[in-house]
Parts: sequence; C-alpha cells; structure tokens
Amino acid sequence: MQQVEIAITHCGICHSDIHLISNDWGISQYPFIPGHEVVGTVTAVGSEVRSLTVGQRVGLGWQSNSCGSCEWCTRGMENLCPESQGTCVHRHGGYADHVRANARFVIPIPEALSSEHTAPLLCGGITVYNPLRTHGINPSSRVGVVGIGGLGHLAIQFARVFGAEVTAFSTSTAKEEEARALGAQNFVNTRESKAMKEMVGTQDFILSTINADQDWSVYIQALRPTGTLCFVGVPPSPVSVHAFPLISGQRSISGNPSGSPYRLREMLDVAARHGVKAHTEAFPMAKANEAIEKVKKEQGALPGRVGELILRQMKIA
Repeated sequence: MQQVEIAITHCGICHSDIHLISNDWGISQYPFIPGHEVVGTVTAVGSEVRSLTVGQRVGLGWQSNSCGSCEWCTRGMENLCPESQGTCVHRHGGYADHVRANARFVIPIPEALSSEHTAPLLCGGITVYNPLRTHGINPSSRVGVVGIGGLGHLAIQFARVFGAEVTAFSTSTAKEEEARALGAQNFVNTRESKAMKEMVGTQDFILSTINADQDWSVYIQALRPTGTLCFVGVPPSPVSVHAFPLISGQRSISGNPSGSPYRLREMLDVAARHGVKAHTEAFPMAKANEAIEKVKKEQGALPGRVGELILRQMKIA
C-alpha cells in the first residue's frame, strides 16, 4: 500500500475546479467533489510508505497518482504520464474532510510557509514555476507575464526570485500598483496600441496566464529572437499566428501542464526561502458554494482579483 490519508485543513479554489463542476471538459463524474490545492495533516499511511509519517503537514496538488514505470515517470516527469490521475478527476477531491493519494505526490510543507498561503502554490504556483524553470529563466532573462490574477501574481514573484526583469501585461490599469509591488519593473496596458508597439523585440519569455482570446501575433512580435510564448491559461479559441515571425527569429510557442513531485518540492523550498506566497481570501469550508460563486462572478471583471480564494476547515473550540 502506497496510499496516504490526509485530514484537510485548507483547499484552494482553482479555475479548473469551476470547469470540472460544470463539466466543461467532458471528464467529470457525478456526484463530484472538487479541490486539488490541498493542505492538511497525514492521518494514516500505507504499509509501503516510508517518506511520510502520521501528523506531518503536507500538500497535494493536481496529480494524485501515475503509473510509475513509463518513460516519463522514470525520467521524473510524472506530470506527463499517460496514466496520470487527477486529484479530483474520477475521484473525490479536497472540498472535504479527508482525501487519499499516492505518497509520491504528497509533499511535505516547509515550516516557513503558512497553510493558507501555500495551498494555491500546489497547482497555481507549480503551473507557473515549472515553465520558468524548464525554459531556464535567469538574471539575464526578460520575462513578460500576461494577466495579473491568481496565476500571474505568482509568476511575477517567481520570475523576480530568478533575477529576471519582469514586465506585467494587463487590460486593467488598476493592477499596475500591485504588479509593481509583487516585483514587476514594467507595466503595459494591453489596450494601448502604442504601449504594445514599444514592446516589439523586448522579451525573452512571455507567460500567458489568461483564459481569454488575444491578438497573439502582438505577443510573438514582442519576443526577441529565440524567445518563447508559453501558455498556462487556456484561451477559448484556437491560437492563430503567422509562421514567418517564428521562422525568422527562431521563436516558439509552448504550453505547460503543472509539474512533477520533484518540482513541487523544489518550488516550495524556493517559496519558503524567498518569501513567495499567494494572496488569499479565506472562506469556511461550509461556504464552499458561496466562494465558488464569487470566483465565477469575478472571472470576467475588468479590475479582477489578484490572488486566490481558500476554503478552510473551522476548528471547534
């Protein structure tokens, strides 16, 4: 037995939960319990588990299991396993009292990190951290972050930890002050054509965190030679760009699906040592439906919300 049982104290509300609740991706099974940004305490371990102990504070993200033997698992890239099992896909997730998962995907949380501010890192955080690491972001890099919400506010922090020069791209000027406070040196209002033209050929890596359609050719033009436009948000329409700018400048388009357990451990260590944390608003677990409705209403708002909503189990004195 390689399973671990976790008594849940906190669980983030991710936009993926909203899609799964509505079965937008056609993979949900009802009755359905969402939640995959889980923080809690180990209450039981299987007979083969040696890495975790009862009473230990841990986190669980999008993935709860993989085959463990395919090419991708043996390369430490379990998030790409064809048999990957989502924490709340065809199984019950974290809007609950307890959850179970394979011990390989249950990650100890450093003491320096609070549970409330850590939960969103387990999906939102790793989703932006992994591509920054994969593409070798370093102090010489110029990084653009499109969208300053739940994913974007974490991407800015991690990019700054890596020493990059960070430019925040947003349709809302209301987010400029907070984007700069998070570590962005530059801010671009994407509704201003002049400001976007000034970005031509300035970025090495652009991370799009939004779930909205854009003129993606503008962002391709903003890339320097060998630059990459990487998607972690999912636009509703197909991404369409001309091939010539890609060919002439060896530019590329990529995407990223979360990260491996190894990367999760690394990310939490980096966050603990460098003070990276999610901005959160907490709701009692009993008010999960109210919190979900708030996320839905704010999804299309222009000013938006910089941060994440958290469900929290309330202790009874």
